[in-house]
Amino acid sequence: MREKSADAFRTIGEMAEALGVRTHILRYWEEQFPMLKPLTRAGGRRLYRPEDVALLHTIHRLLYSEGYTVKGARRFLTVGETSAGPVETAALSSPSQSESRLDFAALQAVRDRLAAALAAG
Repeated sequence: MREKSADAFRTIGEMAEALGVRTHILRYWEEQFPMLKPLTRAGGRRLYRPEDVALLHTIHRLLYSEGYTVKGARRFLTVGETSAGPVETAALSSPSQSESRLDFAALQAVRDRLAAALAAG
């Protein structure tokens, strides 16, 4: 099977597989995140444009990696768009592996400081 280009539209099944979620989760996200508006074709078939794909990866990262609630992720995306203009596509992509490690290390440091503070007090 040939790999699609980065500019190609993706079906809901392709996106669900890429993100590791079921298709009903993506339909739920469409209801909860008003900025996510895939094209709809005959019979209700959804086609995600490259900017939708980037947004889906960001939503997935916020919910599954960073621990945001749906409401918190929606607020994060809305505030990001209104305060700094449109969110750049690069900012919507998944963080690199080194960025993820830095975030995890920072969280571990905070956890350790909190545990020490609880033990001392």
